[in-house]
Amino acid sequence: MADQVLDAKGLNCPLPIIKTKKMLKDLPVGGTLEVLATDPGSVADFAAFCRTTGNELAEQGQDGGVFRFVIRRAS
Repeated sequence: MADQVLDAKGLNCPLPIIKTKKMLKDLPVGGTLEVLATDPGSVADFAAFCRTTGNELAEQGQDGGVFRFVIRRAS
C-alpha cells in the first residue's frame, strides 16, 4: 500500500505529472505515491518523469481504462 494516493483520472497531460510532482515534494525520501490516471499518454509520461527526476517507478499496471503507477521518492 502506498503512503499517499493521487486520483488523476479524467485529467489530461500535463496535469497528472504536475500534480504528482507537487505531491512528491511533500513525501519523505523513500515514501511512495500511488497515481491513478486514465490518460493513455500517462504510461510514457510517468516513465519519462521518473527517468528524468531520479524517482523510482516501483509498480505500473492497468485495470480496464485506469492506469496505476506507484512512484517511490528519491532524494
